Amino acid sequence: MIQAKNSNSIAGLIVFLLAYLIVLGVMASKTGIWLFPAGLVTLAFLLVLVGLRVVNQYEKAVILTLGKYRGTRGPGLTWIFVGIHQMIKIDMRITTIDIPRQETITKDNVTIGINAVLYFKVLRAEDAVLKVENYSYAVSQYALAALRDIVGGVELDTLLTERDRIAQEIKQVVDQETDPWGIDVTAIKMQDIEMPATMKRAMAAQAETEREKRAIIIKAEGEVKAAENLSAAARILGGVPGGLSLRTLGTIDKLQPDPSKTIIFALPVEVMEGIRALVDKAKKE
Repeated sequence: MIQAKNSNSIAGLIVFLLAYLIVLGVMASKTGIWLFPAGLVTLAFLLVLVGLRVVNQYEKAVILTLGKYRGTRGPGLTWIFVGIHQMIKIDMRITTIDIPRQETITKDNVTIGINAVLYFKVLRAEDAVLKVENYSYAVSQYALAALRDIVGGVELDTLLTERDRIAQEIKQVVDQETDPWGIDVTAIKMQDIEMPATMKRAMAAQAETEREKRAIIIKAEGEVKAAENLSAAARILGGVPGGLSLRTLGTIDKLQPDPSKTIIFALPVEVMEGIRALVDKAKKE
């Protein structure tokens, strides 16, 4: 495409020069005045005017002279000899490329659909022009191949839990291979990971089972803690005179919350303790 544009420019310039010389010859034959010096000045002015180019702040221009690399120019106003020089502008800003959804088989033989976003920028404009035909397309295709290779080497659980680490691995592989092209891959982000419906149901059932297991464990731990607290409370109440009686009366009071309560006369615990002490003393005697 670039060679075709260059050929068209040269052909257009030759046609323009021939037409201009013909016009000067016709005017000279009619007027009798030789207009060649004035024509040269006008032609030089036109060449300067046509060759002016503007390179934006975020661009660099690669200059080829008759197809041979001559240098790279920065932003600002520049000039090229039209038909001799060829200028190729390269955008130096970060470029975003969407990697379309790909069907990939993980290490544990699960078919998933995954898409990602690639961020890169050009560091050396001359390498991006001279060493690869279409650097944007080449980088996107290499990133797509690296994505499928690396995702195919990990299991589904690892892919879901370590997405950032895997994306970093893909970025390092692509960055290393595209560095000779003057490309710097800044980041690769995996977006959607689509799984089969059967796998989604299986994972949902597994997650529900896991939540039930945690609920049972938490409930058992709570019962153990409650039993320990009850045991400690019983020891404290047993060591305080009348403590068990007060506890018993409090429990009886809570049995019937209705205002018309039934009065229950319970045998004090101290009486039972006294009887038990007399029995033990009689046994000893």
